Amino acid sequence: MPMPRGFHFLIAAQFASALADNALLIVTIALLQQQGLPGWWAPLLKFGFTLSYVVLAPFVGALADAMPKARLMAWMNGVKLVGVLALLAGLHPVLAFTIVGFGAAAYAPAKYGLITEICGPERLVAANGWLEVTVVCAALLGAVLGGALVSPLVLDLLGMGLSGAMAVLIGVYVLASLLNLGIPDSGARYASRGFHPQVLLDDFRAANRTLWRDCDGGLSLAVTTIFWGVGATLQFAVLRWSADALGLPLDKAAMLQAAVAVGVIAGAGVAGRCVPLAAAKKMLVCGVLLGLLMPVVAATRSLPAAIVLLMLTGAVGGLLVVPLNALLQHRGYQLLSAGRSIAVQGFNENASVLGMLALYAGLLWLDVPIGVLLSGLGLAVAAALGLLMRRESRKRKISLVPR
Repeated sequence: MPMPRGFHFLIAAQFASALADNALLIVTIALLQQQGLPGWWAPLLKFGFTLSYVVLAPFVGALADAMPKARLMAWMNGVKLVGVLALLAGLHPVLAFTIVGFGAAAYAPAKYGLITEICGPERLVAANGWLEVTVVCAALLGAVLGGALVSPLVLDLLGMGLSGAMAVLIGVYVLASLLNLGIPDSGARYASRGFHPQVLLDDFRAANRTLWRDCDGGLSLAVTTIFWGVGATLQFAVLRWSADALGLPLDKAAMLQAAVAVGVIAGAGVAGRCVPLAAAKKMLVCGVLLGLLMPVVAATRSLPAAIVLLMLTGAVGGLLVVPLNALLQHRGYQLLSAGRSIAVQGFNENASVLGMLALYAGLLWLDVPIGVLLSGLGLAVAAALGLLMRRESRKRKISLVPR
């Protein structure tokens, strides 16, 4: 089924913006190392970035519904540019990366809301497959680009140190803004209740309660909340594990993240083509498998075996998150509105990211071995998804009992 007009411009703009975000993370980690700051500062970069999603969630959904979403996406790339310029000007890396997070927080409900508006339920899983592939490709190539930009060879070639690397990323953000110009207005409009903070907070609390209490909405929101919290932590844990277990430097460890990303791309692509919206809940088993694979990865000391296992971990993650994300967007759009539902989703998922990163940073501070940390995280994920599967199975059995 062909995608609607402007869809591929949206995908390209999203890719360029996310590519720069992910490369900037690696460059900023290198800047922390250059400044001699301890290793536990690195997850705090993502913590500050993600905090914006949580704090601004009651407001960005209303903002995304109040104006053409493609225009808002272009403006938010401008906010990200301000964050990079602040980094160049000498602002503390965590604070500067938090500014980039401000832009990303408003970008997300505009992006996902626009997908929901223009694609409809019959194309929503396929659209999410496209979007997830580009998100993960951006993470993959962003890690590769960031690793390349901080490599001694490229730094010498640029002749400006890490400032030259940031100048390259400024160009990528500008490209993303230009691509936004090709995205048409969906024509969707929503009744506004104004922008008074108390009204927006009350409305957001009600929307959050509505989505959690819905049978399909609550289930899919629980799954994506767990997935993204684990995924953000895994992004840093793989870097640390690669250094401790395999002896890889930062630029090489960033390349190893590509194995996870390639797997997610494959899993997301299969899900987008083969899993209809009605079968989304059947993919919960992939979440259990995802958790059980993590202790196996932690025990691996062979680079080829690690690559294969990380690819498999990514693949089952893609098979899990794409259908459940589509189900969540569909229910959110039915119950609330495109922007408001994505803001609720972003709040919960990124609150999970904050909690998981804070826990991860704390465990590193306590010198917990990275292998123990990875194994414990994986088993906790497997247990949580197993409980959700069991609850869903019980509901299905009850619904089949004749009354």
